[in-house]
Amino acid sequence: MSTPVSSLAERRERQRAHDRARDEHHARRSDLLRPQRDTSELQVIAADASTRFAEASTDEVLAWVAEEFGYRTAVACSMADAVLPHVVARHLPWVDTLFLETGYHFAETIGTRDAVEAGMELTIVDVTPAQSVEEQDAAQGPRLYERDPGLCCQLRKVEPLHRTLQDYEVWITGVRREESPTRADTPLVSWDAKNGLVKVNPLAAWTFDELLDYAEQHGVIVNPLVQDGYPSIGCAPCTRRVAPGEDPRAGRWAGLDKTECGLHT
Repeated sequence: MSTPVSSLAERRERQRAHDRARDEHHARRSDLLRPQRDTSELQVIAADASTRFAEASTDEVLAWVAEEFGYRTAVACSMADAVLPHVVARHLPWVDTLFLETGYHFAETIGTRDAVEAGMELTIVDVTPAQSVEEQDAAQGPRLYERDPGLCCQLRKVEPLHRTLQDYEVWITGVRREESPTRADTPLVSWDAKNGLVKVNPLAAWTFDELLDYAEQHGVIVNPLVQDGYPSIGCAPCTRRVAPGEDPRAGRWAGLDKTECGLHT
């Protein structure tokens, strides 16, 4: 059955309105950016906030982020879903949303990224490694992720993110305490000494069911792989389906002595 012409026209007009709003925001983005503060001042802010917001709600901590940091804020999103940037954008429309383009993603993850960029009030920033996959293969040998997954993550995730974060004062992640034992004590606000800025985890207390409920309630895009047995989605070569009852991150680097890529350790 063909799509009615009126529906196509409405969708196109919504897309044009979305793109106009994005362009208007970016035309005045430089006027919205505050002078960047040094790490000593940010460290004091993080120490105070870690206590003040220890038991805060998601909206309380994000309202503070918007007031304290404005558009010196970056959101990290793996594109397993777009719940985190959606929640943040309610306080900071068109917030920079960092996507680590490792070169190894599932096609579904790239499709989710593109749909998020086209339909949400976010600014997608592709964070890319210094080398393409082909260049890395030439320098390190093929399938580095099999031989040294720690180095592969360092080159394709950790180092590129570190470089990108230098333009911000705070980064927001979707780390949740229930995901794994290594994340059980995740605070809402902390100081990220490795990257030299404040780190906020506003969904730390959320369960996976609460995340999916929010997505359904608000019509937020979710990667189709989530419903296909992938509650945690990373690079395709290093991610498998999770069996019922398994740890949500059991499919990441399965069979290897590795549970984190290094971004949050």
